[in-house]
Amino acid sequence: MFENREGQRVPETTFRTRRDHEWVEVTTEEVFAGKTVIVFSLPGAFTPTCSSSHVPRFDQLAPIFNAHGVDEIVCLSVNDAFVMNEWKLSQKAKNITFLPDGNGEFTRAMGMLVGKENLGFGMRSWRYSMLVRDGVIEKMFVEPEEPDDPYHVSDADTMLGYIAPQEPKPLDITILSRDGCQFCARAKALLHDAGIEFEELVLNRDFTDRTLRALAAATSYPQVFVNGQSIGGADDLEVWLNGRKAA
Repeated sequence: MFENREGQRVPETTFRTRRDHEWVEVTTEEVFAGKTVIVFSLPGAFTPTCSSSHVPRFDQLAPIFNAHGVDEIVCLSVNDAFVMNEWKLSQKAKNITFLPDGNGEFTRAMGMLVGKENLGFGMRSWRYSMLVRDGVIEKMFVEPEEPDDPYHVSDADTMLGYIAPQEPKPLDITILSRDGCQFCARAKALLHDAGIEFEELVLNRDFTDRTLRALAAATSYPQVFVNGQSIGGADDLEVWLNGRKAA
């Protein structure tokens, strides 16, 4: 069983990082002293769950965490500084600090170092997250000891539920649009005016008509999707937004 270290101080160690082509040593004290920090640790950079779910969601929710007193979000992995820096660039995770625990010293001291020799990884971190206030671990979410790489409780939404249980989750909105479409421009303006962030995918750049037909059984643009639900075009979006205001 992995030890729950709530109430204990984080281990003292030094992280070997790279900044502007120079080695920079960062101590535990520098990372945690006088700050409220979320740490999420994972088996490896560029691995599927870590890249598709763990990092992106923490990055997306970072402004909400910041609004509730979190000073920094740290992604930690038993990888070297070069790998972690390249991973950060590829993820475009501007709201997260990537810390390399190349020798596994911090992870070992946390009792979270595990063998992944069956995957050719060697020793890596078990997946977990924790909230640390001024160097003291307040809360830990450690994945259960199941085969492979469980991902149930160390996610960003679970952490947000602990820090701010009443905070509504941000909307996940995507617009399928095409160049020169006035109705697409109107839909985007409606969302901008409502202060709602969205992702735009453009026809023949990001997808084809086949994708549109598969997702929405439609041929007109734009098509707006909210949290997995098809809303429709610009007029439908306006109705949906008015409904949110009235609720």
